[in-house]
Amino acid sequence: MAFVAALRGTRRAEAEAAYRRYGVLLDTWHIQDTPFGPWVLVVTRIDDCADVEAYAASSGEFEVWFKSTVLALSGSDPSKAPLGPPTTELYTWTGATIVGGEAGQS
Repeated sequence: MAFVAALRGTRRAEAEAAYRRYGVLLDTWHIQDTPFGPWVLVVTRIDDCADVEAYAASSGEFEVWFKSTVLALSGSDPSKAPLGPPTTELYTWTGATIVGGEAGQS
């Protein structure tokens, strides 16, 4: 995918600077082939929602390129919904030890 190649190559320094500027702690992209076609799953960890709003409003050259490419690839506009479409967590698992039905108790 040309977008990912650019983030890893020619636009890497800009991407890293933007991630730091907006407080991104982790950003992972995964592709999943489904019977309905490929899905791209993106997980972004950020601690401060104010940074998300700043990203949505940003008009820097890199941010405009990044957001317009995300919109073209996904149909989701990061300027309007910077975290993507609304989601609901269905399940979480952690490495906590579960003994006797209670997490962390032994």
